[in-house]
Amino acid sequence: MNNIYLLNNIKYEDVINLEVFQINYIKSDINLEKYDALIFTSKNAIYSIDSFNKQWKEIPSYAIAPKTAKIINEHKGKLSFTGKSSHGNEFAQELLEELKDKKVLYIRAKEVASDLSSILKQNNIKIDELITYETKCKIGLNTKIKDNSVIVFTSPSSVKCFFKNYKWNKTLKAIAIGKTTSKHIPQNINCTVSPTTSIDECIKLARLVTF
Repeated sequence: MNNIYLLNNIKYEDVINLEVFQINYIKSDINLEKYDALIFTSKNAIYSIDSFNKQWKEIPSYAIAPKTAKIINEHKGKLSFTGKSSHGNEFAQELLEELKDKKVLYIRAKEVASDLSSILKQNNIKIDELITYETKCKIGLNTKIKDNSVIVFTSPSSVKCFFKNYKWNKTLKAIAIGKTTSKHIPQNINCTVSPTTSIDECIKLARLVTF
């Protein structure tokens, strides 16, 4: 069986969690009442806003993908729309008709990889942004990565933080959760991109890798 290192804290049998970053919440005293819609493109956006403002549950939420929608439902939010593409820029296109004439708040990380907000603004959607969390790389990790292993990258941040701690060697193989994440992996590394932005799918692919 392959040695699989997942750059995430979700547990799977026979998979090693290698947490190369941590999430820090950024509190705000924002009044959400003036918004007709909230955009969520990650689970951490939901967890972070919920940690300091429960008012978000009363406002229609627009989720980038089924996994994000599931967390909104688990928190008893008001899910209004779930994207099909699971990619930021494509999600923005899906939202154009949905958000017409609405006042929108995009709840997001300090650093984002997509142009979602710009695309919506260019199409006359009234949108504000609220940064509720940031990703910080962990430095000086002690975990040794064995040769002939599969590394599963789950976000652009996981790529950045991995390479702050480790050097790549040619015995390793890379799997990226999506196109955006794969673009952050150095071009000299051969990377397989998951057909859906799902960690479950990434793990299935990792288990099929041969060396």
